Amino acid sequence: MAGSGKLASFRLPPLPTIGEIIKLYNLRAQKQLSQNFLLDMRLTDKIIRQAGNLRNSTVCEVGPGPGGLTRSILRAGVADLLVVEKDTRFIPGLQLLSEAAPGKVRIVHGDILKYRMEGGFPAHIGKTWEDEPPNLHVIGNLPFSVSTPLIIKWLEQMASRTGPFAFGRTRLTLTFQKEVAERLTASTGSRQRSRISVMAQYLSTVKNCFTIPGQAFVPKPDVDVGVVHFTPLVQPQIQQPFKLVEKLVRNVFQFRRKHCDKGLQMLFPEAQRPELTHELLLRADVDPTHRPFELSISHFRALADAYAGLCEEHEGIIGYEFREELRQKRHQHSRRRGGEPCAGKPIKEEEP
Repeated sequence: MAGSGKLASFRLPPLPTIGEIIKLYNLRAQKQLSQNFLLDMRLTDKIIRQAGNLRNSTVCEVGPGPGGLTRSILRAGVADLLVVEKDTRFIPGLQLLSEAAPGKVRIVHGDILKYRMEGGFPAHIGKTWEDEPPNLHVIGNLPFSVSTPLIIKWLEQMASRTGPFAFGRTRLTLTFQKEVAERLTASTGSRQRSRISVMAQYLSTVKNCFTIPGQAFVPKPDVDVGVVHFTPLVQPQIQQPFKLVEKLVRNVFQFRRKHCDKGLQMLFPEAQRPELTHELLLRADVDPTHRPFELSISHFRALADAYAGLCEEHEGIIGYEFREELRQKRHQHSRRRGGEPCAGKPIKEEEP
């Protein structure tokens, strides 16, 4: 079970410590890449236990850096470990680990946001979506700068069953800033409830496993770090296309302190806004005075189904973006006045 048992089913030969590797290759963390190294093997082992039993499994590690988490993965007895690392400076240290575990480690020098994981593993490890999750795990101590765009990309791939999810309901064990970890797992009514809460939870079971204090990292970040585990659901809780759901949820949460109808109005062109917003709320049976963070997944399911129906009935609704309409109006107004386009007051959106 996740969180229990010992890791030591594979013994690495004597190697320099991670601290010694950092000194040997002069591996200073780059602040602009939000790099923070985790040197405490007790903590890296604890992260790996959250992934479950990795004996004889296949693992993709994202951003291994100097290889601390990589060692814990290897010690857990994996059969095949693919590491994807963008920073050239870390490759020699990872090659050292590859030589210490012959036939177990494959190194890809590339950007995980662009890497096509479908081609990284043999088809035979796959399972059907309705089956148990495959013996494939994605694990990573993610740089803060990439964690949110990466999980949004993976959630979209989870919905389309592509990327790591081409092999079935692949599980993810990842680190995030504590605040993002809390958003991912925030329940209905919680102050941390946000767009990313709904997007993650309608597609997967999300568990906030534990928090790592910032001082455990080198250099010490300004925030603590949360370890989050994702298991895709057999049936998503909302049966609509990902982009439709994402657009709906994004619009609702852009005014998180207002009543939910404020954001829902922005799904529709100005000329049809009052009548279509009223119709949307009526069909979904949602109280317009709810705040966005008070809406449950079942509320969003009803809203997504009602919105999809309205998009079928009214041409052009699905492709409508209120910011584009606003930009065009300002441009026309500026041309009539013979001046420069007016930027206008920006609409402030919440964090993902």
